[in-house]
Amino acid sequence: MVNKKQIIGGPLKISGRVLSLSKAIRAGDFVFLTGQIPMRDGVPMTDGTVEEQTRAVLNDVTATLAEADCSRDDVVKAMVWLRDRADFPGFNEVYGEYFPVKPPTRSAIVSDLLVDARVEVEVMAYRPLGNHS
Repeated sequence: MVNKKQIIGGPLKISGRVLSLSKAIRAGDFVFLTGQIPMRDGVPMTDGTVEEQTRAVLNDVTATLAEADCSRDDVVKAMVWLRDRADFPGFNEVYGEYFPVKPPTRSAIVSDLLVDARVEVEVMAYRPLGNHS
């Protein structure tokens, strides 16, 4: 078993610019995803409803988890940032569609995000190495 951290998915790119962070890292049996904002064709999605933006984020989270040989079922913790408190009900409705059974623990805060998106989601997954059942 390799105990070193493994970069998953390479560096993160936004609007063609390579950022100084990784999409995800596996450290032993845990996989940590960078906070993800809604993206459309490699550009931050600054339009649309919170529901549309949440779907875009969670679809990207799902794809990044797959690159780490994980699924949403492996997620043990989610952290959520919302730009506006009023967006929580719409966010929560969509989030529930993606985690309908045995949802992970979750924290949610309202914060002025670094970009003009409505939502950002970060997750941590637990998937023991060699566990492919």
